Amino acid sequence: MYTSFFGLNEKPFAITPDPRYLFLSERHGEALAHLVYGVTESGGFIQLTGEVGTGKTTLVRSLLLNKMPENADVAVVLNPQLSVIEFLATICEELHIDVPHNKGSAKALTDALNRHLLKAHAAGRRTILVVDEAQNLTPAVLEEVRLLTNLETAKQKLLQIILIGQEELRDLLARNDLRQLAQRITARYHLEPLSRDETASYIEHRLKVAGALGEVFDGGAKKEVFRLSQGVPRLINVICDRALLGAYAQESRRVNPRLIRRAAAEVHGDFERSPWVRRTAIAAGIIGVAVIAASIWSVTQREMPVSAVAVAEEPVVETPPEPEPKPVEPVVEQKPETGPSLDEQLKMASDVTGTDYALAALFETWGVEYRTGGRGGCAQAADAGLTCLYQRGSWSGLRQMDRPAILTLVDSSGNDHEVVLTGIIGGNAELSLGGVRVTHAVADITDAWFGQFMLLWRPPAGTAVSLGPGSQGGDVAWLRNSLAAIDGRYASADVQSETFDAELEQLVRTFQRDHRLDVDGLAGQQTQIIINSLLAVEGTPRLSTPRLAQD
Repeated sequence: MYTSFFGLNEKPFAITPDPRYLFLSERHGEALAHLVYGVTESGGFIQLTGEVGTGKTTLVRSLLLNKMPENADVAVVLNPQLSVIEFLATICEELHIDVPHNKGSAKALTDALNRHLLKAHAAGRRTILVVDEAQNLTPAVLEEVRLLTNLETAKQKLLQIILIGQEELRDLLARNDLRQLAQRITARYHLEPLSRDETASYIEHRLKVAGALGEVFDGGAKKEVFRLSQGVPRLINVICDRALLGAYAQESRRVNPRLIRRAAAEVHGDFERSPWVRRTAIAAGIIGVAVIAASIWSVTQREMPVSAVAVAEEPVVETPPEPEPKPVEPVVEQKPETGPSLDEQLKMASDVTGTDYALAALFETWGVEYRTGGRGGCAQAADAGLTCLYQRGSWSGLRQMDRPAILTLVDSSGNDHEVVLTGIIGGNAELSLGGVRVTHAVADITDAWFGQFMLLWRPPAGTAVSLGPGSQGGDVAWLRNSLAAIDGRYASADVQSETFDAELEQLVRTFQRDHRLDVDGLAGQQTQIIINSLLAVEGTPRLSTPRLAQD
């Protein structure tokens, strides 16, 4: 989602072991050299160990794709939690060895493997066995692995074995009953995490491979990545990927230390502060926080029956026998420079910023009651002809779709809060925290938001359907008529046609390009929502006309 925003060809910090992204730090270069030596020289075992996420599997993938001798046949065992019979059978399957009879016998499998190795040796080919996650091998299987190295000629071993595992593998092989196997290991290497300088180079390397032309992470952000990941490549990838999402949500083309810390808070589930940031209390906000807390408590006590979650609002009661005056609900409109901060309000309102309260407030904007303890929110929405849309996006994307939405905000302690964005008023936005409406600067909200949101919308036919080439029916006719109503430039030659043809695809592409959407020619949910917004469909709540602006 963020790739085009940063000018990237693909996501640079995926956690899949792609050899194209291999970063050869000093340690990784030495480890790869040990592996290359092992597969090009005759020997018994090669042992590569390292902490979780340090890049062992990526190194092995690079070895298999780029450094393996042309005359080598390779068997890879990815799941070593096998019995002896299953382990031998897996090797035979990997090497395409036919076991003519008694496949459940260890002797039959070993004999077939030995015959294959002798034929391969005679043909000038080498056979290599790679066992990943080798720390999970049982002692019985490890003993069988040792026996496999007895398959040899007078001059060399017929099978080269590479054991890859976590640090526990070293402890396992140090056992006294496995000393015979340990003595046959000809090359050992333990992979360490990256240093601080290597972490910075690693981040730049992956960005360049993905097509970045300029600097995306500033120097402070790179240092913070190292501090929070301790140089473990997998953690670096996860934190950086989440930080790019956060920067995209805030429409910032540079990643700073604050974004890194908030990304780490999402990844780890807790919030780690920079050692240079001191915890301070804002005395001027204490009274305001108390007001918000009291307001939320009052609303909670008054509007939360057991059977349903209601929102702080004056209900419409038809012909009441004896109307009783109801207190005017508190409308708290805080100004960032004088009132409590958003972070303080989130912490004080933590009991009422859960999913049920947020769904109740969101449903209320559509005039629909949300009931707890039963069917899910989206199922209830469907009963009212509405559809849920879960997405990650940017603030400008929310403005464009112009619908109230549940935002997931993260406070400075790393806790998630579900709040409802109900309106945008210039540089400020209106939020509902458990039914209490507050306003804050958009910049303050985006600081706590990583782009995750959920909104409701009303599909034209009651069910969300993505329209593309070949689609037919009334939805297609609605699409043609709607585009023509928005702008004559999007009008079809045959507005009543119910077939999605090449002409309509080009019109959709033009519409998407004009409105800064992904240009794919498909009228998906986001495209249809924006069409609805531009048509100003009656009965649709809008961010551009919030309740506070109407009061």
